[in-house]
Amino acid sequence: MKHFFLLLTTGLILFSCQPKPQENETTTHPFDWEAATVYFMLTDRFNNGDPTNDLNFSRDRETAVLRGFEGGDLQGIIQKIESGYFDQLGVNALWFTPVVEQIHGATDEGTGLTYGYHGYWAKDWTTIDPNFGTMEDLKNLVEIAHKHQIRVVLDAVLNHTGPVTEQDAAWPSDWVRLSPVCDFKNYTGTTACTLVANLPDIITESDEPVMLPASLVEKWTAEGRLSQEIEELEAFFKRTGYARSPKAYIVKWLTDYVFELGIDGFRVDTAKHASEDAWTMLYEQSSWALSQWRAAHPEQTLGETPFYMVGEVYGYHPAGGTAYSFGDREVDYYQYGFNAMIHFGFKHEAKKGYEALFSAQNQYLQTTHQGKGLLNYIDSHDDGDAFDKDRTQGKKAANVLLLAPGGAQIYYGDEVNRPLTFTGAVGDAHLRTPMNWDVLNDSLVAENLAHWQKLGQFRRAHLSIGKGVHQMIQEAPYTFSRIYQEDRVVVGLEQPTGAKRIPVQSIWADGITVTDQYSGIAAKVKGGFLEINTPFDTVLLQEN
Repeated sequence: MKHFFLLLTTGLILFSCQPKPQENETTTHPFDWEAATVYFMLTDRFNNGDPTNDLNFSRDRETAVLRGFEGGDLQGIIQKIESGYFDQLGVNALWFTPVVEQIHGATDEGTGLTYGYHGYWAKDWTTIDPNFGTMEDLKNLVEIAHKHQIRVVLDAVLNHTGPVTEQDAAWPSDWVRLSPVCDFKNYTGTTACTLVANLPDIITESDEPVMLPASLVEKWTAEGRLSQEIEELEAFFKRTGYARSPKAYIVKWLTDYVFELGIDGFRVDTAKHASEDAWTMLYEQSSWALSQWRAAHPEQTLGETPFYMVGEVYGYHPAGGTAYSFGDREVDYYQYGFNAMIHFGFKHEAKKGYEALFSAQNQYLQTTHQGKGLLNYIDSHDDGDAFDKDRTQGKKAANVLLLAPGGAQIYYGDEVNRPLTFTGAVGDAHLRTPMNWDVLNDSLVAENLAHWQKLGQFRRAHLSIGKGVHQMIQEAPYTFSRIYQEDRVVVGLEQPTGAKRIPVQSIWADGITVTDQYSGIAAKVKGGFLEINTPFDTVLLQEN
């Protein structure tokens, strides 16, 4: 991989209803990974910024519905960063599906002919797939995101390669296994197996030295970079002392993006299907790489927050404690380099009501998971059981996700009711529809988006929302407080429109001026109450 250097500055563009900052204006927002607002998108489905890269490697066969490349790319994400779209949402971290080079061929594993549009079928971890863009595009994306105080989280796939096709041979047998297919009955039946047929599983439990696959040697030779890649590998293994195992090679290739670009974190795919020491290795080398990058680019560093690693341990629920049970074995992934786990039960708990959800999240994060991250979501690219599958509760979806304790993962289009069904699609293809940019001028969509933006900006400004102690103030109309260190806020949902009388004596003394960030209206606390008149049913209160 070529080495790049970044120039980072800080900038912010706000929602259009507020004064637009000048280009050189800077605003500093508090940040903590445990309270982050992460926007997750399928790179191929979000925005097509460069139509000239839409076809590569003769990927021109007709696929099943929504199972081919649609054109989304890194340039498309850059365009939306520069437009201020994520700033307006209060987003402070971006996670997009993998952009490394994918298998060239298509395969049909029961859902119709499919290309690796989703990014999870790696062919070469050391380079960017031209359908997504170039290494220079990724460099520019990180640089521009950092200017907007937005961290970048890459999707790391270490568990498997892409399927075998006519154009893509299987990796050597000392690198991957092609059987058995996982039965998920116990630890071995979940880790030492292929997730599905024809998805070669990296033998991550092995520390036996292996040679580079001949296909990679041939490929790099044709591309004129074999000597560079060999030289970097020699330096890596000499520095780390690792055995030349399959996982060590891939860890080197993944952490190059951190060392060279200043990547802030990894979302780890299929974490429970690989050996735990692979994740320890990935975290240790990522942390080292980020420290090296920061030392070389002190003026470009966004604070000293640690490298972030969040795990997709499918089915993980914090009610069971910090460990995940395989039936015959428990594994606490927080002990193997992970800062956070994706909370797979959140969308179900969200259906129980605001207080049940918020108090449960508070209980986890203030007891068993204190100092450990939970990344909440209401829908995703492979979970068909969404909180609001029919997109009829857009504002409530924003309330449960953006106001819950913990980290928040917005799935692209949550904020504009992007459809989660598509005529003719099968399985997870329904969840991966193109971003519906054409609906932004619709009045109902615009109203929904404005609500997401106001909550998102309030959340970004106050660590107490995601990290603070939750306390219900009154059940109806529903009002609660959050306190983290000196940051105190009060939020009211389903309030009466017009005049409101909100008890705040437990938070602010009489005479304190409090502003509702939802409406922009301010008032003073009198007799333990804040009397305020706004045309909305939501209040987001902060002390001036």
